[in-house]
Amino acid sequence: MKRVFIIHCMQGTPSDFWYPWLKKELERRGFEVHVPEMPDTDYPKIEPWVATLKNNVGGIDDETYFVGHSIGCQTILRFLESFPSESRIGGSVFVAGWSSLQNLTDEEKEITQSWLSEPFDTNKVKQILNKSVAIFSDDDPYVSLDNSQVFKEKIGSKIIVEQNKGHYDTDSSVELPNVLEELINISK
Repeated sequence: MKRVFIIHCMQGTPSDFWYPWLKKELERRGFEVHVPEMPDTDYPKIEPWVATLKNNVGGIDDETYFVGHSIGCQTILRFLESFPSESRIGGSVFVAGWSSLQNLTDEEKEITQSWLSEPFDTNKVKQILNKSVAIFSDDDPYVSLDNSQVFKEKIGSKIIVEQNKGHYDTDSSVELPNVLEELINISK
Protein backbone atom coordinates (compact mmCIF):
# COMPACT_ATOMS: atom_id res chain seq x y z
CA MET A 1 0.00 0.00 0.00
CA LYS A 2 1.17 3.51 -0.80
CA ARG A 3 2.04 5.44 2.37
CA VAL A 4 2.04 9.23 2.62
CA PHE A 5 3.58 11.22 5.46
CA ILE A 6 2.52 14.86 5.80
CA ILE A 7 5.02 16.92 7.80
CA HIS A 8 3.60 20.13 9.22
CA CYS A 9 5.17 23.55 9.63
CA MET A 10 6.77 25.27 12.59
CA GLN A 11 4.14 26.17 15.20
CA GLY A 12 1.78 23.81 13.37
CA THR A 13 -0.14 20.70 14.37
CA PRO A 14 -1.57 17.80 12.35
CA SER A 15 -5.03 19.38 12.56
CA ASP A 16 -4.03 22.78 11.13
CA PHE A 17 -4.57 24.37 7.72
CA TRP A 18 -4.91 21.97 4.78
CA TYR A 19 -3.43 18.84 6.41
CA PRO A 20 -6.76 17.24 7.51
CA TRP A 21 -8.33 17.88 4.11
CA LEU A 22 -5.36 16.35 2.25
CA LYS A 23 -5.29 13.34 4.59
CA LYS A 24 -9.00 12.69 4.03
CA GLU A 25 -8.73 13.09 0.24
CA LEU A 26 -5.74 10.75 -0.01
CA GLU A 27 -7.37 8.13 2.22
CA ARG A 28 -10.46 8.25 -0.03
CA ARG A 29 -8.13 7.27 -2.87
CA GLY A 30 -6.63 4.31 -1.03
CA PHE A 31 -3.47 5.81 0.47
CA GLU A 32 -2.38 5.10 4.03
CA VAL A 33 -1.77 8.59 5.44
CA HIS A 34 0.12 9.70 8.54
CA VAL A 35 0.46 13.24 9.89
CA PRO A 36 2.89 12.89 12.79
CA GLU A 37 2.93 15.50 15.50
CA MET A 38 6.39 16.98 15.44
CA PRO A 39 8.13 17.91 18.71
CA ASP A 40 8.57 21.36 20.20
CA THR A 41 6.98 23.15 17.26
CA ASP A 42 7.70 26.59 18.70
CA TYR A 43 11.45 25.88 18.71
CA PRO A 44 12.02 23.09 16.15
CA LYS A 45 15.46 21.51 16.07
CA ILE A 46 16.83 19.35 13.28
CA GLU A 47 17.73 16.21 15.24
CA PRO A 48 14.43 15.76 17.13
CA TRP A 49 12.35 16.47 14.04
CA VAL A 50 14.30 14.02 11.85
CA ALA A 51 14.24 11.42 14.65
CA THR A 52 10.47 11.80 15.00
CA LEU A 53 10.05 11.29 11.28
CA LYS A 54 12.31 8.20 11.38
CA ASN A 55 10.29 6.75 14.25
CA ASN A 56 7.05 7.27 12.34
CA VAL A 57 8.20 6.12 8.91
CA GLY A 58 10.57 3.25 9.61
CA GLY A 59 11.91 1.98 6.29
CA ILE A 60 11.37 3.63 2.94
CA ASP A 61 10.59 2.19 -0.49
CA ASP A 62 9.04 3.24 -3.78
CA GLU A 63 5.59 3.13 -2.16
CA THR A 64 6.59 5.83 0.37
CA TYR A 65 5.61 9.45 -0.32
CA PHE A 66 6.01 12.71 1.57
CA VAL A 67 4.32 16.08 1.67
CA GLY A 68 6.14 18.81 3.55
CA HIS A 69 5.11 22.32 4.52
CA SER A 70 7.80 24.94 5.16
CA ILE A 71 10.18 23.51 7.79
CA GLY A 72 8.52 20.14 7.11
CA CYS A 73 10.24 20.21 3.71
CA GLN A 74 13.62 20.69 5.36
CA THR A 75 12.82 17.80 7.70
CA ILE A 76 12.00 15.46 4.81
CA LEU A 77 15.17 16.36 2.90
CA ARG A 78 17.38 15.81 5.96
CA PHE A 79 15.55 12.55 6.77
CA LEU A 80 16.15 11.22 3.24
CA GLU A 81 19.83 12.08 3.49
CA SER A 82 20.14 9.54 6.31
CA PHE A 83 19.48 6.60 3.95
CA PRO A 84 21.97 4.89 1.63
CA SER A 85 22.09 6.58 -1.79
CA GLU A 86 20.71 3.44 -3.48
CA SER A 87 17.46 3.79 -1.48
CA ARG A 88 14.40 5.12 -3.30
CA ILE A 89 11.05 6.62 -2.38
CA GLY A 90 8.03 7.19 -4.59
CA GLY A 91 8.29 10.94 -4.36
CA SER A 92 7.50 14.11 -2.49
CA VAL A 93 5.52 17.32 -2.76
CA PHE A 94 7.10 20.33 -1.08
CA VAL A 95 4.91 23.30 -0.15
CA ALA A 96 6.66 26.61 0.64
CA GLY A 97 9.98 24.84 1.04
CA TRP A 98 13.04 26.95 1.61
CA SER A 99 16.79 27.24 1.68
CA SER A 100 16.61 30.94 2.54
CA LEU A 101 14.06 33.04 4.42
CA GLN A 102 13.09 36.70 4.64
CA ASN A 103 11.07 39.01 6.91
CA LEU A 104 11.74 37.01 10.08
CA THR A 105 11.70 38.34 13.62
CA ASP A 106 14.94 38.05 15.58
CA GLU A 107 13.51 35.05 17.43
CA GLU A 108 12.53 33.33 14.16
CA LYS A 109 16.02 33.98 12.78
CA GLU A 110 17.52 32.31 15.84
CA ILE A 111 15.16 29.33 15.58
CA THR A 112 15.83 28.73 11.87
CA GLN A 113 19.56 29.53 11.93
CA SER A 114 20.73 25.91 12.21
CA TRP A 115 18.25 24.77 9.53
CA LEU A 116 19.67 27.40 7.19
CA SER A 117 23.36 26.95 8.01
CA GLU A 118 23.76 23.16 8.39
CA PRO A 119 24.17 21.75 4.89
CA PHE A 120 22.89 18.44 3.64
CA ASP A 121 23.81 16.35 0.61
CA THR A 122 21.41 17.48 -2.11
CA ASN A 123 22.93 15.07 -4.66
CA LYS A 124 22.20 12.11 -2.42
CA VAL A 125 18.67 13.34 -1.71
CA LYS A 126 18.06 13.82 -5.44
CA GLN A 127 19.06 10.17 -6.07
CA ILE A 128 16.69 8.87 -3.37
CA LEU A 129 13.86 11.16 -4.40
CA ASN A 130 12.31 9.52 -7.45
CA LYS A 131 9.95 12.38 -8.32
CA SER A 132 9.22 15.68 -6.64
CA VAL A 133 7.16 18.80 -7.03
CA ALA A 134 7.78 22.09 -5.22
CA ILE A 135 4.86 24.49 -4.87
CA PHE A 136 5.36 28.17 -4.04
CA SER A 137 3.20 31.26 -3.75
CA ASP A 138 4.08 34.51 -5.46
CA ASP A 139 3.24 36.46 -2.29
CA ASP A 140 4.81 34.30 0.41
CA PRO A 141 6.14 36.77 2.99
CA TYR A 142 8.90 34.39 4.16
CA VAL A 143 9.87 32.29 1.14
CA SER A 144 10.94 34.20 -1.95
CA LEU A 145 10.57 32.63 -5.38
CA ASP A 146 14.38 32.35 -5.51
CA ASN A 147 13.88 29.18 -3.48
CA SER A 148 12.14 27.57 -6.44
CA GLN A 149 15.42 27.59 -8.39
CA VAL A 150 17.14 25.71 -5.57
CA PHE A 151 14.47 22.99 -5.61
CA LYS A 152 14.58 22.81 -9.41
CA GLU A 153 18.36 22.76 -9.80
CA LYS A 154 19.53 20.94 -6.65
CA ILE A 155 16.64 18.50 -6.05
CA GLY A 156 15.22 18.19 -9.58
CA SER A 157 11.71 19.22 -8.58
CA LYS A 158 8.96 20.28 -10.93
CA ILE A 159 8.05 23.86 -9.92
CA ILE A 160 4.55 25.28 -9.55
CA VAL A 161 4.00 28.92 -8.60
CA GLU A 162 0.54 29.77 -7.33
CA GLN A 163 -0.88 33.24 -6.84
CA ASN A 164 -1.97 34.84 -3.57
CA LYS A 165 -1.52 31.80 -1.30
CA GLY A 166 0.88 33.45 1.16
CA HIS A 167 2.76 30.89 3.24
CA TYR A 168 -0.11 28.38 3.01
CA ASP A 169 -0.79 28.85 6.70
CA THR A 170 -3.98 30.85 7.06
CA ASP A 171 -7.55 29.89 7.80
CA SER A 172 -8.27 30.23 4.08
CA SER A 173 -5.66 27.53 3.36
CA VAL A 174 -7.98 24.60 4.03
CA GLU A 175 -7.79 22.92 0.63
CA LEU A 176 -4.82 22.70 -1.71
CA PRO A 177 -5.98 20.90 -4.86
CA ASN A 178 -2.56 21.25 -6.55
CA VAL A 179 -0.90 19.28 -3.74
CA LEU A 180 -3.44 16.48 -4.06
CA GLU A 181 -3.22 16.41 -7.85
CA GLU A 182 0.57 16.44 -7.95
CA LEU A 183 0.90 13.70 -5.32
CA ILE A 184 -1.52 11.51 -7.26
CA ASN A 185 0.42 12.19 -10.47
CA ILE A 186 3.80 11.21 -9.01
CA SER A 187 2.32 8.08 -7.44
CA LYS A 188 1.17 6.64 -10.78
